[in-house]
Amino acid sequence: MARAFDPADLNETLGGLLQPGALAEAAVLGGCLVAAWAIVRLLRGKAVPADSIWFGRRVVDGVLFPMVALALAFGARVALAGSVKIAVFKLAIPILLSLLVIRLTVRVLGASFPASPWMRVLERSVSWIAWLAVVLWVTGVLPVLLDAMDEVRWKTGATQVSLRNVVEGTLTAGLVLVAALWVAAAIEKKLLRGTGDDLSIRKMAANLVRVVLLFVGLLLALSAVGIDLTALSVLGGALGVGIGFGLQKIAANYISGFVILAERSLRIGDIVRIDNFEGRITDIRTRYTVIRALNGRESIVPNELLITQRVENASLADTRIAVASQVQVAYGTDIDALRPKLEAALRGVPRVIADPAPGVQLANFAADGMDLAINFWIADPENGTGNVKSDVNLAVLAVLDAEGVQIPFPQRVMHHVTVPAAKDPPVPAAEQR
Repeated sequence: MARAFDPADLNETLGGLLQPGALAEAAVLGGCLVAAWAIVRLLRGKAVPADSIWFGRRVVDGVLFPMVALALAFGARVALAGSVKIAVFKLAIPILLSLLVIRLTVRVLGASFPASPWMRVLERSVSWIAWLAVVLWVTGVLPVLLDAMDEVRWKTGATQVSLRNVVEGTLTAGLVLVAALWVAAAIEKKLLRGTGDDLSIRKMAANLVRVVLLFVGLLLALSAVGIDLTALSVLGGALGVGIGFGLQKIAANYISGFVILAERSLRIGDIVRIDNFEGRITDIRTRYTVIRALNGRESIVPNELLITQRVENASLADTRIAVASQVQVAYGTDIDALRPKLEAALRGVPRVIADPAPGVQLANFAADGMDLAINFWIADPENGTGNVKSDVNLAVLAVLDAEGVQIPFPQRVMHHVTVPAAKDPPVPAAEQR
């Protein structure tokens, strides 16, 4: 039977705040908060990472401050328990614990899902639930409410479940998942730190760690709620059937993502072309790959397409690519003397590399002039080809102007044929008379 709410407990708590020892408790609590602030300020330094969970923009914004303050306050309460009747710490410790839960949940979820529009709503919900729990605990209503919830029971199969079990299990499951996300984010940040050729491998390892930790956290959360994990064998069979039919595309994309990261056929930073879209790979996720074009547009390509379709990779084995341009000069131009000067001008363009060397060839005899093919190589295609091609064309134009070489206009040869005037026909003799 649930016990009734006793106002005497609340009166005793409020009366304790009026005792002379409460001032000593308040002074010790203030010292704990100042000490916590000093410790966090010393540890955080001047530069704070934008995605840090332990620290925030201010000293008290991160998770570390309420954690240190709670530890110091709990130690102070134990030390004062034999000499002072505890009253202030009965209020301070639940408040600091609530603040720690709020900061931990919000900071971890914010770091894991930075672009989620639900973060603000979730932050307010967690705050309201935590502060409401503190108020119910301080006023003595929470134990009564828990006893009443324990009497609301129902049977799920062979297991009897109470409303208290569901609520406590849900809160525990939430904390377990937050902790799993926290550990996964820390390991992922550690793995992705730095740059290099092994970035794709580190990205795959980070994704695997994240999936494994979330799976373990989900199992622990289900166990905390009271769900029998042996029943998951039936659920696993049904899930396998669902993946085989309705989720086969999603499963194929996830598996393709791990295959791409493992075999390193496509890497972050590669210049690729797929389905008439060309750009640089900026991110490889477990379900899709992000390709950013030089004009700023981004394409989200399912990983299955990168496995099953032809993909042009301009930087798989060698980042150098060939770029071509063309110019037409008038007939009569000394090509043998002009070619070395044009090639020297090409070598002077900053992004044109010396090996392979640039070259100029006589490509075609056109109707209006001779076509010269200008070929050169660059080693940084991620910076674009249009700009370097423009620089090459400007260098070629400067050489042609300096040498007095004419770029011909369209020419047409017209032949004028003079047709003799027609003679008058002879007049018949009858008409002459």
